[in-house]
Amino acid sequence: MTTYNDVGPAYASHRRPDPRWAAAIDGALGGARRVVNVGAGTGSYEPAATAAAVEPAIGMIRERPASAAPCVQAVAEALPFPDQSFDAALAILTTHHWTDAAAGYAELRRIAARQVVVTWDPAVFARFWLVRDYLPEIAERERTLPTLDAAVAHLHDATVIPLPVPADCTDAVLGAHWQRPEAYLDPERRLASSGLMLLDPAVADAGIQRLEADLASGEWHRRNAELFDQSEVDLGYRVVVSG
Repeated sequence: MTTYNDVGPAYASHRRPDPRWAAAIDGALGGARRVVNVGAGTGSYEPAATAAAVEPAIGMIRERPASAAPCVQAVAEALPFPDQSFDAALAILTTHHWTDAAAGYAELRRIAARQVVVTWDPAVFARFWLVRDYLPEIAERERTLPTLDAAVAHLHDATVIPLPVPADCTDAVLGAHWQRPEAYLDPERRLASSGLMLLDPAVADAGIQRLEADLASGEWHRRNAELFDQSEVDLGYRVVVSG
């Protein structure tokens, strides 16, 4: 099975921070001077104020640029920092990988006065054409993951901010190519998105093959022509802020 130790280069190549998402995340941090990035991956969206990063996969850590914040190999459920070591704890599209969401969120609250979590609403994402028409197995899997509901449940007095996806989004999250369907045919892009990478390969291949056939026949464009009139869409991505 492909793991995050295997896909560091794909993440480093394709998960390039989108400036509009970066601005939203920076705004949510509220001027925090010491930030810890939990589940940091290769370092996307790390603000200049990042004092430390945490990542469990050594393959991801190896792809972090030399200029990135120092990174320790650890998991969110057992963060190696004293209480209230940071002004803010940042967790970007990572909480759904935690084995114990309650423990992970408790650790975020323990080490920082403010928590900023980027996650998504699976009910909204299930309506995305890639999931609805080609890979409904993604929606089935996401029902079991700690996503938006978990963030709201475990963070005190949380504020939820929509994070729309621009048509030219530079961060190859799963929903990034909503107006560029041909991009999903690229095998390397699958490795840059956990939603595809963690599916059964046979299931993912079958769905992508159906998409390829609909692109070739023109069916996809007939079904989704209205998307080309939009500059951004809401696919359910959210910033959750507490503290």
